[in-house]
Amino acid sequence: MNLLIYILVYPIIWLLSILPFRILYIISDGVYLLVYYIIGYRKKVVFNNLKLSFPEKSDKELVKISKKFYHHFVDVFIEMIKSFTVSKEAVYKRYTYPNIDFFTELYKDGKSVVLVGPHYANWEWIMSLDSFVSYKGYAAFTKVNNKYFNNKILKSRTKFGTSLVQTSKIISEIKYNQKNNIQAMYGLLSDQSPQLKKTFYWSEFLGVKVPIHTGAEMLAKRYDLNMVFMDVKKVKRGHYETTFSLITNNAPKFKDYQLTDIFIEKVEKQIRTKPEFYFWTHKRFKHKDKAPD
Repeated sequence: MNLLIYILVYPIIWLLSILPFRILYIISDGVYLLVYYIIGYRKKVVFNNLKLSFPEKSDKELVKISKKFYHHFVDVFIEMIKSFTVSKEAVYKRYTYPNIDFFTELYKDGKSVVLVGPHYANWEWIMSLDSFVSYKGYAAFTKVNNKYFNNKILKSRTKFGTSLVQTSKIISEIKYNQKNNIQAMYGLLSDQSPQLKKTFYWSEFLGVKVPIHTGAEMLAKRYDLNMVFMDVKKVKRGHYETTFSLITNNAPKFKDYQLTDIFIEKVEKQIRTKPEFYFWTHKRFKHKDKAPD
């Protein structure tokens, strides 16, 4: 069945991916109307997420943000499709790093890096960073059930040299690299909800008490990794700028969850600046009433 689905669907994805960006964004405008007004994909989830995050805003304001979000959401989906065939040069022009020299200096201390950020703006094209740094790049990913699509996704995401590693295998890669004196960068998107059974820390996110991922902090402290935040800004349609800032170059000195709190604060600031670019279809607050006493 997986093969049949792949045979039927992938040719359509491929045909879309070879279209010019300007045509794809025209298609995106049409898909937005379909997704928002007709299908109504997760509209209640998005509105309720916004309502919890911005209680000071009126329903009219929240609907306006919601519409902007869906327009952007479909754009990102289209950009993900484009990623199957887009050239590296095209991504370099559209996804830039104004302070890339930050990593040139940081590399001199001999440590590896855990790069953290949220699902904000466009997080797929961050893979291109590998072309501009000396670190060996890794990104955590969740395997797709359909192995044929999984292979295609792996191929599209690794074209810049980044290695995709299942989250459960990140630690073994870190141990290997440290043993062999390989400076590496491990990318983690740590803003979404962890499973309750794997939750160690609860805190407020956008004013709501929820379980928080602490894996990045744990890795930084255990293996003395530099912890760096990536701040993505949408400059205009299809164009993004990503800048980097150091959270710490001495993770072991921090108390438990302090680094996680710093990360969350940075994410919140990013979201509040332009909330329409956050990934609001995720049920981030589904465990909000389950915090232990």
